[in-house]
Amino acid sequence: MLSAAALTASFWPSAFSDSRAAHAADLIQRLQRAKFLGSIQEKLRVIVKENQALIPSLLKLALNDAATYDKGSKSGGPNGSISFSSELNRQENKDLVEAIQTLETLKKDIDADSKGGPITWADLIQIAAQSAMKRTFLNAAIRKCGGNVEKGEQLYSAYGSSGQWGQFDKQFGRSQATEPDPEGRLLAWNEASPSAIKAKFDQLGFKPRQVAVMAIFLGEDLKVTEAKLATDPEIAPWVDKYQKSRETVSQTDYEVDLITTFTKLSTLGQSINYEAYTYAPPPIKLKL
Repeated sequence: MLSAAALTASFWPSAFSDSRAAHAADLIQRLQRAKFLGSIQEKLRVIVKENQALIPSLLKLALNDAATYDKGSKSGGPNGSISFSSELNRQENKDLVEAIQTLETLKKDIDADSKGGPITWADLIQIAAQSAMKRTFLNAAIRKCGGNVEKGEQLYSAYGSSGQWGQFDKQFGRSQATEPDPEGRLLAWNEASPSAIKAKFDQLGFKPRQVAVMAIFLGEDLKVTEAKLATDPEIAPWVDKYQKSRETVSQTDYEVDLITTFTKLSTLGQSINYEAYTYAPPPIKLKL
């Protein structure tokens, strides 16, 4: 019984240089991570499709986990700390319990099948929000096709933003918090004024444009949230821009900008472990 690495070293010593062996190992790890991520995304796709009332909570969950980031102390951020009961039970997070419970059930299923260790809450929460976003994009395409699901799926496949997720998918391997993040770093988004929301996003490194495109994360009713944000003169032009973009067939500006902004949010202060969830390949039998 020889492992793939042993086979490379002993059986083909002249055919593979050290750099080629390293490249082969890197390729194996990339494939392992891609397969694991793909399986998680598929499971989340089904869950979100069947529980679309959870979409606002999944989006807010990702935002509230990430928006604790403090640039000065380089602490907080999308580290999964919101999964700790003491943080989840804070006033600003109390409506997120069902979302966490749903993901907790899924996490047990994922971990049971994983060959490269358990999925971190830091990753799972952000990937769940990705799935929720994708569903809103698909739903928009279906509506534009008069409710015809098949035609809507074809429209989204042909003109949607599914090909824009590459950078997000690479950020797989977020560091997991070992304790709750400090209190007092979040706003009650529904109650906060546009100026307060703008100031908070500025602390995180985002401008009025990003506030406008992230409106879907800030409240259950997008129209109501955008109407509130539009009372701020710096945010208003961007609200108008994205509303007009959503009226187009592809929603390109809106979807691409939202994906770009969310990708940045989902990695604030993070150091990605690009070897996370990888494992030694199984040994192979060689007949000589």
